Amino acid sequence: MSSWGAKTALFIATVGLLASARLVAAAPPEPQGAPGPAASAAQSAQRPAASAPPEPQGAPSPAASAPPEPQSAQSPAASASATPEKTWSSCVDYLPEGAIRPNLEVRFPPNGTSGYELRLLVTVTHGRGETVLPAGFRIDRGSDAMRAIEAAHFHVPETTGGSQPIIDRPKDAEVENGAKKLLTTTLSLPFIALPDKPGRQILRLPPLPVAVGRANGQVMTVCTPGMAVTIEDPIANESQPAVRPNDPPRSQLEEWVLAKQVAWVIAAAIVLAALGAWLATRWDRRPKVLPPAPRIPPWVTALEELAAIRHSRLLEDEQLDEFADRVNNCVRRYLGDRFGFDGLESTTSEIRGLLKRIDPTFVDRNAVEGFLDDTDLVKFAKFTPGFEDCALILARADTIVRSTIPTRSKRSEGPT
Repeated sequence: MSSWGAKTALFIATVGLLASARLVAAAPPEPQGAPGPAASAAQSAQRPAASAPPEPQGAPSPAASAPPEPQSAQSPAASASATPEKTWSSCVDYLPEGAIRPNLEVRFPPNGTSGYELRLLVTVTHGRGETVLPAGFRIDRGSDAMRAIEAAHFHVPETTGGSQPIIDRPKDAEVENGAKKLLTTTLSLPFIALPDKPGRQILRLPPLPVAVGRANGQVMTVCTPGMAVTIEDPIANESQPAVRPNDPPRSQLEEWVLAKQVAWVIAAAIVLAALGAWLATRWDRRPKVLPPAPRIPPWVTALEELAAIRHSRLLEDEQLDEFADRVNNCVRRYLGDRFGFDGLESTTSEIRGLLKRIDPTFVDRNAVEGFLDDTDLVKFAKFTPGFEDCALILARADTIVRSTIPTRSKRSEGPT
């Protein structure tokens, strides 16, 4: 045989061995108690064919006479492969390292009525530096403990419905434990039994967590034992229970947002109104400053004073010096008020220099200077004027005042 033929034969033998090994691995294993095909064939061959009794035609076969297997029954293999139902753990003990487990005394009513409240009383004995946390027995919705409670056919009432957990920490509840003083804290937890079937039922309340805080900030969890209670129907003792009407409606707490907003607006308006009234009162009571009286023009005052001198009794009493002096003072005062200087304290020379700054077309300086020189003779030179001189002095003063009264065309010229 050539080398090519030997290689081909070796390849075919290898493929055949691999195929037979795959078939053997794919074949289902035989039961250990059942004989194999070869043993059953040998046993059937050893049996004489004539020794088998003839089977009656009308009798049913053993397979047909066996009762049918229920549909719900499963084989051991099928039951072993099924996924078991998930169970919820209601509580897990947790003790930090070095912590001493608090002692729990639990009391639960042995009997109850379906739909009515049952109180679980838990007395926790713990150290002085430890505190039972208010939220330690609060069971949140959707937690494992709540699922376990609902699976046991119990219900935890809402805390806003009037039935809520109560925690009592009496100050004098101290227990001597050797050299250590222990405190006791009592918890009262409400539950409502709601069995899913009528009649008497025995329900078991699952273990519940109680959180205790330590002085170092650590928190340990202690579980209460499971408690059994016998639940009766509310109508178990009635022979012919009748249909009862619904209970009267109860008032519910509801947040009225619109009313709250309106109340806030009204309160704010009242506060603002009171503040506005107070400010208005303060404004009315403030010290009021009266506006100054309108200033009387100096020419009006001067003409009124000259008229008063004219109608006085100075000439009749022959007080000619005083007459001339009063007319002189009136003109000097007018010139100072009219042109912005102190006329009574200024000398004739000073008045002459001040008048030079004024537009000559506005005032007749010669007339003013001549009047002042003549009246100075009466005041300083002891010159006694006559009646005619006094009348002339008064006329010249009246002319000086009237000639310097501003008109509409000259109101913007010179000081007013």
